[in-house]
Amino acid sequence: MRRIAEFVLHHRRLVLVSWLVVVVAGIALTGQTNSRLVIDFSLPGQPGTETANQIDSEFHSGGKTAPYVVTITMPASQVVSGQESAIGQAFAAVQQKVPQTRVVDEANTDDKAFRTKDDRTAYALVFYRFLHDPTAKLPTADIKTALTSAAPAGATVGVTGEDALATGDSGGGGFGVFAEVLIGALGALAVLAFVFASFLALLPLVIAAAAILTTFILLLPLTYLTDVSFIVEFLVALIGLGVAIDYSLILVTRWREERDRGRDNHEAVVVAMETAGHAVMFSGITVAIGLLSLVVLPVPFMRSIGLGGALIPLASVLTTLTLTPAILGGIGPRVDWPKIRHENRAGRAWTRWARAVVKRRFIAAGVALLALALLVVSFLGIKIGLASSESLAKTGAANTAFQDLKNGGVTTGVLTPMEVLVDTSRADSVATALNKVAGVDRAVVATGAGQTAAGHSIVVVIPKAETVNSTSVGPVRKVKTAVAGLPGVVGVAGIGADQIDFLKAVYGNFPLMLTIIALLTFVLLARAFRSILLPIKAVVLNLITLGATLGFMVLFWQDGYGSNAVFGVHATGAVTFWIPLMVFAFLFGLSMDYEVFILSRIREEYDRTGNTDDAVVEGIGRTGRLVTSAALILFLAFLALATGPGTDLKTFASALGFGILLDATIVRSVLVPALVSLFGQWNWWLPDWAARVLRVAPSHPPVALTDAGVAVPEPRDSTSPSHVPE
Repeated sequence: MRRIAEFVLHHRRLVLVSWLVVVVAGIALTGQTNSRLVIDFSLPGQPGTETANQIDSEFHSGGKTAPYVVTITMPASQVVSGQESAIGQAFAAVQQKVPQTRVVDEANTDDKAFRTKDDRTAYALVFYRFLHDPTAKLPTADIKTALTSAAPAGATVGVTGEDALATGDSGGGGFGVFAEVLIGALGALAVLAFVFASFLALLPLVIAAAAILTTFILLLPLTYLTDVSFIVEFLVALIGLGVAIDYSLILVTRWREERDRGRDNHEAVVVAMETAGHAVMFSGITVAIGLLSLVVLPVPFMRSIGLGGALIPLASVLTTLTLTPAILGGIGPRVDWPKIRHENRAGRAWTRWARAVVKRRFIAAGVALLALALLVVSFLGIKIGLASSESLAKTGAANTAFQDLKNGGVTTGVLTPMEVLVDTSRADSVATALNKVAGVDRAVVATGAGQTAAGHSIVVVIPKAETVNSTSVGPVRKVKTAVAGLPGVVGVAGIGADQIDFLKAVYGNFPLMLTIIALLTFVLLARAFRSILLPIKAVVLNLITLGATLGFMVLFWQDGYGSNAVFGVHATGAVTFWIPLMVFAFLFGLSMDYEVFILSRIREEYDRTGNTDDAVVEGIGRTGRLVTSAALILFLAFLALATGPGTDLKTFASALGFGILLDATIVRSVLVPALVSLFGQWNWWLPDWAARVLRVAPSHPPVALTDAGVAVPEPRDSTSPSHVPE
């Protein structure tokens, strides 16, 4: 870190010009990077995905999408009976006028179940082709226009379904990435203004802007090597904002502290890099490890998020450790004006808090663990699946059409039908067999134009209830079992089949992912802290924090205790299958940031004083305001992300926001200091054999008492500065 700092300071102008070029290039290339991102949630090699791919290839509609449900409601005093021909022609017009669609209705199945019990509303399923381009518009408006132009005079048309309900009247909704970043940046600026009380508050925002643009530059070549999920765009913009600001905040605060201690500007930058810069580097690597663990999962979109997401902390570290010292080494002292807040001593409030925790460490640890345990218990009730229709749009035309169907006795299973690809000659017999499966409302085969391809037909199976979680996926399993022994069946596709495949492919590999993260993080932290116990504690506490965060998701979203009041979203009934793993990968690394910042400072103070409790008090006093401010900045970034469209994005962002606050308060401000104080001398134990493996100096536990029972000062490491006990 000293060599890096000296290089940057001696070549400051070159570094600044280089970063100016990077920023300009980032502005020019960001649009190109975003245009290459894709939407793809497929699971290669899994039976559901392979069947869906074949349907998409042969029929150019369905397979990878839940269908639209379109309705025609007759005017008052009129019914569907007697208007079947006109209604059938209207539904057929959708398939004719909207490219790459396939309609299944009463006219082409001869099944009167495609109308409500009061005979006022007829409906059809419109399967459309999945588009991998995130900028492509859904065909909602085109379908409605085609249906309206062909519907009987006086009739009311409606377009609903999973996609239509998810967007409601927002048409995709959200504020957009740029607006969300602006919201997060304004919130961060308010926090930074409080922390620095000077124009220096603007510096971390400059660093964050450079880091975000750098990440998009690094992401561009990755998009040529593999498909990268569109989700990465949101993560780079908002998580990049929070992480880069946090890292810069840590470094700049330490620089101010060294300046207030009387060091000249050059040496203050160097010392800040040796201490805070060292912690930033380890933190960034830890976050990257958590995200790169997603690469072991056999799911392309999650692998791409792992690879793309890992660029965020790495770019933030690169920017923080080069651009920040370059700016501080030049205009730093001039922009640190007005100098209202000083860093020449630990924060009084946090010092008092740390002393209280150390003094009552058993009580503090017990209370914190109890609070976390209550949330972890809630996690045990998690249901993996999809958000229910009740949690989607509660207003708008899509919801009105859906409610009309429900009130008319139509099963919610029409939102999540299964598509069974079969040989055309076997279609009717397969449909007859599937109509007898428990949990199936009906199985139908459509005939006519576009209903057969390459010698195959599709049996559309509608369950009695929508497939949203591990409970309602039962009929899908039974259908897959029923067709396993039937001749002519190629496979089963649909949302339910995707859920089953995802649970098998992803969560079956979760132990491997967890093992990789735990081992790599342990090795990294053992080197950073020169300790065996502290890394174990850090990994265990992180896992507990993650369990508590997932417990919050269950309570807040799945069970609905707060989601309606805060976001206007009804209880989802399940947590979307990809969210827990994504939360795990991101939160494991992000929360470890604060562990590294706090324990690095505690270790530094212990090396200076030789007393664990004093080191805890001074370490928390120095980092408490910093960590809570950094957590608040990340929380505001996630809050901005939660304004994005869709319940899934809100669930993901709110979980990360809650997890960060939980980690910075209950865990790092209470549990960590209490446990470090309880462990005492054993925090600093690193045996010789482990030190040789890790290639660091050993650290031996000090002797607390002599054989005679007389207290003696804790001895120093041979590598630590000498000191005289008070």
